[in-house]
Amino acid sequence: MAELLLEFLCEEIPARMQAQAASNLQRLVERGLEERRLQFESTDAYVTPRRLALVVDGLPVRQPDAIEEKKGPKVGAPDNALQGFMKANGLNDISEAEVRETEKGSFYFLVRSVQGRDSRSVLSEVIIEVTEKLPWPKSMRWSHGSFRWVRPLHSLIALFDGEALEGSLSLGHGVEIPFGASTVGHRFLAPEPFQVTSFSDYRERLRSSKVVLDAVERKRMILDGAQQLAESQGFALHEDEALLEEAAGLIEWPIVLSGGIDEAFMDLPPEVLVTTLKVHQRYFSLLSKKGRPAPSFIFVANMEATDGGKVIVSGNEKVLSARLSDARFFWDQDRQVELDARRAELRDIVFHAKLGTLADKVERIEALVSEIVPFIPECEEDTALRAARLCKADLTSGMVGEFPELQGTMGGYYALNDGEPEEIAAAIREHYAPQGPSDACPRAPLSVAVALADKLDTLAGFWAIGEKPTGSKDPYSLRRAALGVIRLILENEIRLPLKQIIELALDAQSAAAAVPPSAEVIADLMAFFADRLKVALKDRGVRHDHVAAVFALGGEDDLVRLMRRVEALSVFLEDEDGANLLVAHQRATNIVRIESKKDDKTYKADVQSGLLGETEELDLFRALKTAQGDVEDALANEDFTTAMSVMAELRRPVDAFFDNVTVNSENAALRTNRLNLLSTIDSTLSRVADFSKIEG
Repeated sequence: MAELLLEFLCEEIPARMQAQAASNLQRLVERGLEERRLQFESTDAYVTPRRLALVVDGLPVRQPDAIEEKKGPKVGAPDNALQGFMKANGLNDISEAEVRETEKGSFYFLVRSVQGRDSRSVLSEVIIEVTEKLPWPKSMRWSHGSFRWVRPLHSLIALFDGEALEGSLSLGHGVEIPFGASTVGHRFLAPEPFQVTSFSDYRERLRSSKVVLDAVERKRMILDGAQQLAESQGFALHEDEALLEEAAGLIEWPIVLSGGIDEAFMDLPPEVLVTTLKVHQRYFSLLSKKGRPAPSFIFVANMEATDGGKVIVSGNEKVLSARLSDARFFWDQDRQVELDARRAELRDIVFHAKLGTLADKVERIEALVSEIVPFIPECEEDTALRAARLCKADLTSGMVGEFPELQGTMGGYYALNDGEPEEIAAAIREHYAPQGPSDACPRAPLSVAVALADKLDTLAGFWAIGEKPTGSKDPYSLRRAALGVIRLILENEIRLPLKQIIELALDAQSAAAAVPPSAEVIADLMAFFADRLKVALKDRGVRHDHVAAVFALGGEDDLVRLMRRVEALSVFLEDEDGANLLVAHQRATNIVRIESKKDDKTYKADVQSGLLGETEELDLFRALKTAQGDVEDALANEDFTTAMSVMAELRRPVDAFFDNVTVNSENAALRTNRLNLLSTIDSTLSRVADFSKIEG
């Protein structure tokens, strides 16, 4: 068995594309080998800023022989079909094909023995095919050729069983990159080319040439070095997985260094400091023992310096000081204009061409807040309206223009600077939240009201103009907005009539969208919330079909009540009585469905008690009557656990009925009455959930 080593050496690959590129390379090579009958033991992909590599272990030196079968036309088919089959497969006469009997008749089959080829020639084909198919979010052409790659390619290692494969990659216009066995190390520390003979040799030669091939190892080196430097200064590292991933994708030889921040900048808001370090410079922040930003930062260099990095550190400190000076300027200038005065500028910012300006959006948010406040305990309307009125004003500030990530956050600071109450500042700061599953959900009544109004206005607006998510595309993050609404409602137990609020939100959009909301739009948006609720509850271990079973009842838009019903249903079905009753329900509905189709009539009439002769059917009838009343009382009190317990008591009379009563009696009246009784089982259970939606 032999080993295949690939390496594509090119200019720097953007960090955000690296992991997916390695995964795609591995997937395409594996598929290409499988299609060509080349079995392998394992594959491993690696990526650095300048190289994409793959090693395949356990490859045969030759393809195995195979029997190739092709199905041809049916015996007796027209002559032109036979001639076409023979021509396509190089047959002189149709008698060279076998005749086989199939379920659809006799067919001609071509059976050939295909001799395996040398793996080297097959692998050359795979490499060219994979290179041409490898997808990139963005790619480029160069050297006047037609070949596309993420960045200009310099060389290609294609080493099989210790020797370079024959062949080359064509870039177009006569430019070729031959398959080889050489590469280079670090761009500055070890730029000389060297030959490799195997993957282990390749990895070790790279390391001695100042290149760490494994991205996981680079991340570990950066994290360990950063933590040690932070601890040596008495600080803690502000860990950031996304920044760590990006840093590992920017360097091949991690050298972790630390610099200082001028004390003159330490009174800037912590978020401004952290964002400047991360977004502009890709630096790691440090925290003091009190959890405040420390006057120091960590960064990763791609160079070993003879002076221990002093010049590098000094240069980075100067660049950071310039960045923080800009932030200081915005901070000082922005506070000179109150948020209330900034609102007028929102009329010059278009929210969406079909939905008006940001000022229009703020007016709609205010209107929705007035409708939402009554459903949020301890939420004062005038204060909530003030928060809604100011929530977008910081979008006109210089700081948010420079750092869009700080929208809302800066509004909170500016509100406090203007003398606004803390609760209004918090509502402005938090109204974009939650923006993801790991983001904290607002708890303060004012914050919840404004956050709900903002997200519901956005959803209603884009539904009104038909800009809904499609497939994997969601340019306006509407799925995230819906999940945010669901979290705000459930985690704060807000008894909000969602459909009513959505209708009001859509009514407010009609002026901007110039289209009055239709019942179909409202129903479609509610269905979207139902789908998002299934996603949200899946993370809690709640089955999607349980959610669907409750939603199918219709008319339920109180998500808190719906959630309680779903939880009670899930507990009920985990119990033996509930599971068995589900089976009995399916049996009953199947019988009624089959007989209804056969008789071309429905069986939903009232049960005639005078026709109930068998003890078991009389017991079931009485149990259903009792259950219907008890369930209605429990549902009226939102006591879903009791409602499910009542359902569980039906299990035994239902089982006894099926064990002892013949539904399809020869007496037509008895048969009809018993089918109506079975239909009553479904109508009774359907008061708590649509059991037909439950799987299994």
